[in-house]
Amino acid sequence: MVFGANSHFLLNNLNQIYVNENRSNFERWVMDDLESELRVPVEEQGENESSDDDESINRKRIKKPNLPLAPPLFKETPRETGFHKTTRNCLQHIREVLLHHRWQDAAEYMASYSQTLEDTTANMPQLYAEIIWRIGTEILHHHPDSKLEDYNSFYERVKHSGVKHYLKVCLEHSFHLLVNGQFEDAKLQLSIAESWRYGKQSAGQSQRIRLIQAYSGFLDYFIWCDKKATASSTDEYDAAVNQEMHSYFRQSSVNLKEIMKLPGVWDPFVLSYIDMLEFYNDHEGAVKVLNDYAYDNSFPPNPNAHVYLYRYMKKQNHPLKKLLKVLKILHTLVPSHELMPEYCSLLVQSENEGDLQKALGVVLDLLDYSSWRSNLDVWNHLMNIIKRLRMKKQWLKIFAEEMGYRKDWWLEIHFSTFQARKDSAENRELLEVKSFVVGAFCPRYASMYCGVGKAARKGVTSEARKAKRNPKPLRNIRRLRRERGQQSQD
Repeated sequence: MVFGANSHFLLNNLNQIYVNENRSNFERWVMDDLESELRVPVEEQGENESSDDDESINRKRIKKPNLPLAPPLFKETPRETGFHKTTRNCLQHIREVLLHHRWQDAAEYMASYSQTLEDTTANMPQLYAEIIWRIGTEILHHHPDSKLEDYNSFYERVKHSGVKHYLKVCLEHSFHLLVNGQFEDAKLQLSIAESWRYGKQSAGQSQRIRLIQAYSGFLDYFIWCDKKATASSTDEYDAAVNQEMHSYFRQSSVNLKEIMKLPGVWDPFVLSYIDMLEFYNDHEGAVKVLNDYAYDNSFPPNPNAHVYLYRYMKKQNHPLKKLLKVLKILHTLVPSHELMPEYCSLLVQSENEGDLQKALGVVLDLLDYSSWRSNLDVWNHLMNIIKRLRMKKQWLKIFAEEMGYRKDWWLEIHFSTFQARKDSAENRELLEVKSFVVGAFCPRYASMYCGVGKAARKGVTSEARKAKRNPKPLRNIRRLRRERGQQSQD
């Protein structure tokens, strides 16, 4: 039996390291009973059927809510045996106690449900093993008295209860050991899974093995980091430590390079590999890896890939032209990215005449997003760009080209009376910068915007003056504070 009646268990969901698909089935099992929970109860008619006509009509109008609920995992069938009926009812009880977070009761029910592994029906043991694995780990995670030994024992038993999920369970087990700092044990679990074979290798099994190899290289990187920290803590050169470090570097590199050949998002693996290449001064190799990761068309669009490439190239003092090329693609993918103000500054620094207009477009794109609308640095960028553009004869035409579809709503959003009062109260410097910007191409809005801001400031100052002339409310507040202080001392 996988669970004992008096055992305590816990699941570690590994802080979102789980593969999302591994949780979908569990959620389906848990949510099945929502239909019965949300049904509107129909009142039983009593012996005295003396209800009003309106009430009887309302009862007839009550309908079961039409919710998109998943079908139950096990349905009652005419030919089901007593064993199957018992296990089906047991699973329903498990779902109920999980929904109410009664973890001890769930563990006791699971002790009985583990007998389903003895079912000889075709394909049923595999399904039962997956249910025990997923629900069991959930109980382990939430049970208050579980220990690391309970995890290890549970995972070892689940691995051998069904070969279909062996690799997934090994990978999950290694995740749990990894987040608990057990690097060597996690590495051992991955090595066992890497060498495991059963029957003819399927496509899914091959992908899981590659993922296991990638995490094995990831763990080698962690061990390499520990060795590097040990070596850097001493001033003396230790040839044995450096040789051991290089050995882990080679092992990690082989596995990490293999996973990066497959299309996907491999940010942690890429960053760890780049860190090692940078340590050994292989800058050309690092740039090549980052370029392939960012520009390979077979990979899904990934803004982080361009961020990593830009930051590494900036760190290595690459030319401005190359930096602008990387940020241009990042701007296409995420116009509101935090690096866009920096992109704007680089465009302004460029000697190319067309880059100033590009900088104007980047700033206007940023101001389209609510998170940047009150950012003083962005408005300062826009003010400086306008100052430089005004030196050209057709600067209003350039500004109108970049304004484009914004011309119908841009002024109303950024220079409304509400925005003027808000800017006046929160940031006067921002009010002045925005006044210059709108005054450059629309003086009518500038007078209105500044007028509202000044009126708001006058209202605040007049209230402050009244408070100074009439200090009685202030005295009352001070008196109340003194009385509260005396009460607290008593």
